[in-house]
Amino acid sequence: MPDSLMTRRTVLGTAAAAGLAAGSSAARAGNAPVPPSEATVGQTRMIVNGQPIALDLDPRTTLLDALRDHAGLTGTKKGCDMGACGACTVHLDGRRVVSCLVLAARCDGHAITTIEGLASGDTLHPMQAAFLEHDGFQCGYCTPGQIMSAVALVNEGHAGSDAEIREWMSGNICRCGAYPNIVEAVRTAAASEKG
Repeated sequence: MPDSLMTRRTVLGTAAAAGLAAGSSAARAGNAPVPPSEATVGQTRMIVNGQPIALDLDPRTTLLDALRDHAGLTGTKKGCDMGACGACTVHLDGRRVVSCLVLAARCDGHAITTIEGLASGDTLHPMQAAFLEHDGFQCGYCTPGQIMSAVALVNEGHAGSDAEIREWMSGNICRCGAYPNIVEAVRTAAASEKG
């Protein structure tokens, strides 16, 4: 085909056809991609909410998937799965992380705290109680990540003003728009911890 007739659509169509042909010939030759074998699975040991656990995980498993799918701790939510929304925030050795971007294998031997680990028996953590008191949620999906981030920012000393709270909570998205109530809840919990 002459260069003058080459369009973006032609290039993309040709590339797609070549990819399909290569994939089908690889499958016929017995070289199709295969899921990881049992040999790639390794044991990861973590201390989750104060309890030691050992999980048999593929090395590509994220901390989020390890907690939800393997440890049964579904309080940590899967939002964007790209580290942009904060719904999966947990504490790793006391520091907040978005668990969808952390490989579980990197957490071997480390301490993880999830939303399930904040309360002490039937007594809510002050931040959990403040979120309830000030209606710091609507649908509630982002709430576990919001609370985990809020606890961390208070521990980090970033609750000095509403503007500072908003800045340090900016990695957590609330699609319902409960931000004023979230800021009020964080301010209240921070004040109660100081008092």
